[in-house]
Amino acid sequence: MPAKPTILIVDDEPDLIELVSLTLARMNLATEAAADLAAARALLQARAFDLCLTDMRLPDGNGLELVAWIQQHHPELPVAVITAHGNVESAVRALKLGAFDFVSKPLDLGVLRKLVDKAIKLSDRSGALAVARTAAAAAAALPAQGPRLMGHSSAMTALRELIARVARSQAPVHISGESGTGKELVARLIHDSGGRADGPFVPVNCGAIPSELMESELFGHKRGSFTGAVADKKGLIPSAEGGTVFLDEVADLPLHMQVKLLRVIQEKTVRPIGEQREMPVDVRVLSATHKNLAELVASGRFREDLYYRINVIEIRVPALREHAEDIPELADAMLQRLSTRIAAPVPRMTEQARAALRRYSFPGNVRELENILERAIALSVSGVIDVDDLQLRQFSVTGAPSAPPGAAAEPGSAALRAAGPDGPAPAEQALGDQLESIEREAIIKALEQTRYNKTAAAKLLGMTFRALRYRVKKLGIE
Repeated sequence: MPAKPTILIVDDEPDLIELVSLTLARMNLATEAAADLAAARALLQARAFDLCLTDMRLPDGNGLELVAWIQQHHPELPVAVITAHGNVESAVRALKLGAFDFVSKPLDLGVLRKLVDKAIKLSDRSGALAVARTAAAAAAALPAQGPRLMGHSSAMTALRELIARVARSQAPVHISGESGTGKELVARLIHDSGGRADGPFVPVNCGAIPSELMESELFGHKRGSFTGAVADKKGLIPSAEGGTVFLDEVADLPLHMQVKLLRVIQEKTVRPIGEQREMPVDVRVLSATHKNLAELVASGRFREDLYYRINVIEIRVPALREHAEDIPELADAMLQRLSTRIAAPVPRMTEQARAALRRYSFPGNVRELENILERAIALSVSGVIDVDDLQLRQFSVTGAPSAPPGAAAEPGSAALRAAGPDGPAPAEQALGDQLESIEREAIIKALEQTRYNKTAAAKLLGMTFRALRYRVKKLGIE
């Protein structure tokens, strides 16, 4: 019969130790107790535990010292801290040091049981380090049914290792990086590699929800709480109970919603519109944006307290040009997947086409690479993709053809750069149809990358909002 998982409780209050021990015994878990840091270190050196639960205030130090010591000597051991109610600063410090999670006094036994259950799940997978190695290996694979985090460059290897480490924690993670780099994929890997893998993963595009509907969408509402509320609605955050909510483009949250989100993270509760009481919610919050949150905080457009709360751990996803050596591997895998999707033979790419991909700067990153290859499959002849099939110049988000480094610009490139909101100059009229096609593709690409936010698309294209609106209307894109 396998031994029961064992939890080390570090606290100098006998009543609290007894309460926690009885609660865990009902979960068929064994416990041992230590009254101070010295006794805890001695026990940790003498035997293995599945979880350490420590108070912040101890007779010979504090729980943060123990968290740091465990990270150095037993990094595979999840450790959670018991903090005073409302002491958010201590909780954040513990998470930054590597704590798995925290629970506030007075103890909510339901919250405690959920925390312990998730920590034990990590241990049940043959230890957190084994989970980390498995996650890193899985992240490198690319199954046919969908994209995974690929590449053997140092940048991608480091990213997979970081994902594997943060998957062990319950700390909020902020994922930064340019559009198209795969921030949501990183969030899914964190979820799938951690103790919440059996729970739901709920992605939320904060930039796509109208401001007046955002509170209802995120937190839910009660029937009759406002005009049109004909039935109870469960919000996106409560629907992630036991799992992970991924707030994409979190920088687009209105200030009034930032306050409410801060409370969700700090108190682990939500209050649907029309509900009198707050409801406990057990979710891990991951967030992402392509914007610079620190700059938004400095300009007063993003709350500083929320910034530090969601940015306990930051993961930066590198742009494709920063690991260009992975482009051939990514391209081959994408061609395989795209061909499988349309039930067609996998095309062969010429060496000239591969060289062109390596030289291209990919302002749209991995998403742009996939779009280029999907088009190339459609344009290729006899199952061979050559340079012309890639149409790299048409995918430049600046709206102007981008020649490879050291190459001379082709006829028409300077003309396109000179074209303003009133269209091309008279000298280019003979190329009008071709230029409009290029321009249309560039604008559509920019709109897709910015999720049809015209202000952001205009900035990406290097033109004014008014000029973009004019071109959109003239080219019939809408």
